[in-house]
Amino acid sequence: MSWNTFGRVLRFTTWGESHGPAIGVVLDGCPPRIALSEEDIQPFLDARRPGQSRFTTQRQEPDQVRILSGVFQGQTTGTPISLMIENTDQRSKDYGEIAQSYRPGHADYAYDAKYGIRDYRGGGRSSARETACRVAAGAIARLIIPEVTITGWVEAIGTSAIDYARFDAGQIRANPFFCPDAVKAAEWEELVDSIRKAGSSVGATVMCRAEGVPAGWGAPLYGKLDADLASGMMSINAVKGVEIGDGFAAARGTGESNADAMAPGAGGAPEFASNHAGGIAGGISTGQPVDVRIAFKPTSSILTPVPSITSTGEATEVRTKGRHDPCVGIRGVPVAEAMLALVLADHKLLHRAQVAKR
Repeated sequence: MSWNTFGRVLRFTTWGESHGPAIGVVLDGCPPRIALSEEDIQPFLDARRPGQSRFTTQRQEPDQVRILSGVFQGQTTGTPISLMIENTDQRSKDYGEIAQSYRPGHADYAYDAKYGIRDYRGGGRSSARETACRVAAGAIARLIIPEVTITGWVEAIGTSAIDYARFDAGQIRANPFFCPDAVKAAEWEELVDSIRKAGSSVGATVMCRAEGVPAGWGAPLYGKLDADLASGMMSINAVKGVEIGDGFAAARGTGESNADAMAPGAGGAPEFASNHAGGIAGGISTGQPVDVRIAFKPTSSILTPVPSITSTGEATEVRTKGRHDPCVGIRGVPVAEAMLALVLADHKLLHRAQVAKR
């Protein structure tokens, strides 16, 4: 089994490789009669698109999406929606030197060990290029959950973190870092420039928040909303850690400090004094904002030589030519937003299926 599909009711399957002719996604389970056009999807792909600043890969891909099925007269039909994005700026020759060598930190060896064959041109399926498919599917998922507003931002690059006292949501799309702190964004220009010029890379922490999620989405034990969020976020290339709410910081607190105290609120719903749980308790949404934090490792493809081995087991050094993100977490923001939308839309449909009259 290949495991290229995610979701329960709303299921998406991505296909294609980084240096193939095209990539794409098939989204199944979308409700019918939702207005949908390519213009509804394109802005989200444009936010993730490479080559928009010197702080990301200089691969120039327009990422123009085409809807191939599942839409008729401007509305979804309830049948599978197939989306395709052509690859137009591949430079496979950049990867000739690693055809017989493994890049440390990348999936080269693991893929070879599993399948006995690997696509060394940009990593094939292990390339972050695949995430464009998720962003396209996530744009449709947002239309299924119009009551929810999703916002993502970069919280830290390496050890340099934003100051939440300066948080300004209007700044997130005003700089190339998806940074809500204008002062820190200016500092990151120098930081990422120095990393890029050194032929290295740096990791990042991304925060995603969904506001407007009603209480009740999710399920106990094996259908937990936070478990599916963790699974979805961990499936993103280069993600090595996921936190819901306070995450690991909760382990350093006490029962009193971690509890989200409640008081009577409007309409019988509680008014919470805090949101340490990240909007999810017992696997079910509480009505508070759903907060997810994810950690992106440094990009594995770097110009700095790193000791490795060849496919025949001989010692070698590997430096990866080509065009790579000095900080892949920057463009990870639209991807994380998309995965949050896809999981929430899936759980909305699951909730509707079980408790339709509530």
